[in-house]
Amino acid sequence: MANLQAKDFQTLVREQVAAIQGGSKVLVDLSVGSILRAVVEAYSAVALWLQGLILQLLAVTRAATSSGTDLDSWVADYGLTRLQAVVASGQVTFSRFTATQQAVVPVGTNVQTADGTQQYTVTTDTTNSAYSATLGGYVLAAGNAAVTVPVVATAAGAAGNAAVNGINTLAQAIPGIDTVTNAAAFTNGADAESDSALRARFIAYVASLSKATKAAIGYAVTALKQGMTYTLTENQQYNGTASPGYFYAVVDDGTGYPSGSLLSTVYNAVDAVRPFTVTFAVFAPVVVTANVTMTITTAAGYSHTAIAALVQTAITNAINALGLGNSLPFTRLAQIAYDASPYVTNVSAVTLNGATADLSATNQQTIKAGTVAVA
Repeated sequence: MANLQAKDFQTLVREQVAAIQGGSKVLVDLSVGSILRAVVEAYSAVALWLQGLILQLLAVTRAATSSGTDLDSWVADYGLTRLQAVVASGQVTFSRFTATQQAVVPVGTNVQTADGTQQYTVTTDTTNSAYSATLGGYVLAAGNAAVTVPVVATAAGAAGNAAVNGINTLAQAIPGIDTVTNAAAFTNGADAESDSALRARFIAYVASLSKATKAAIGYAVTALKQGMTYTLTENQQYNGTASPGYFYAVVDDGTGYPSGSLLSTVYNAVDAVRPFTVTFAVFAPVVVTANVTMTITTAAGYSHTAIAALVQTAITNAINALGLGNSLPFTRLAQIAYDASPYVTNVSAVTLNGATADLSATNQQTIKAGTVAVA
C-alpha cells in the first residue's frame, strides 16, 4: 500500500487551529467549548471518517492487503478460487468380544471421538473383501473378531484429524459390535485455504501462465485440493530407463494412497499444461512403513502413560508429515520424543524398523507411520 500520512483526530484539530490562528489578523477564540472550536472538531471528525474510507478502499483493491471475501473477489477476476476445506478420512477397526455369530457394520454407521466433538461415517469400499452389497455393509463372519473399514469425517476441516485411538466410541449401537478404534492417525483433513496461502498460490498461478514449465505442472497438481504434494522426474521412465522427452509425476494427497479418480484428475490437469509432443504418466507413491519402538523415562510426579501417548502421537504425526521423497533420520526420533513433552527426561532403546539406521525414500516413495510403540 502507498505510504499515506494518516492523521488521528487530535492532529487534525491541532493543525486546523494552528492554521486559523496563523492566518487570522484578530484574536479568535479557539478554546475548548467555543463555537469555532466546535466547528473545527466537527470538520476533523468528517475528515477522519473520509480518511478511514480511503484506507479501507486501498486495502481491498490489492491482493496483498485484502482478506476474506474481498480477497476471494480479487483473485476471482483472474479465474482463481479459494481451495475448500478437506474432509479427514482413514480406517477404523470394529471389534467384538464374542465372535460366535455373524455381524454386519452397515455403511452410514457413525463413530466418534470420546468427547463427541468429531463424528465419522462408514463409507463404501467395494474392494474391501468384507464388503457385501447385498447386506449394505461390512460382514464379520462367525469366528472373525474384527473388521477394518473406511470412514470420513462428517465435517470438513483439520478438526477431523484424529490421533491414534482417538476414534473410540460407537455413536450408535451395532448388534454384535463392542468397540471401535483407529490404529493410524488421520492427518489429511484441512481447513479452507487461508488468506496467506491463497496469496502465495496466486503468485504461483501467475508464474504458471507461461505453461509447459515445471512450475506450471506443479501448480496444476497443487491447485486440485489442499495437501497435494508431488515429485517430477524428467527424461526417465518409472523403472529408471532413460527416455528423452518423457517425464512422470508421483503425487500424494497426504494419505499415501491417493484414489484412482484423483490420479486421473491429476493426469488431466497436467495434460492441460504439458509441452506439445512430450509424454508423461502419473503414479501414486509407494508407501514405506516406519515401525518405531522406544523407551522413555519421565519426570517424577507425572503420568508416564499420558506422556508416552503424547510422544507416540508426536512421532506418528511427524512421520506422516514427511512428504514425498523425504527420508527419516534415525536420530530425529529421539528429538521428536524430547520435544513432545518437557517431562521426558531420557530416551533409549530406539529402533526404526528393527534397526538403528536412517530410513531413506526415493522420489517415488513416501514414508508413513506403522506401529509406534513407546514404553
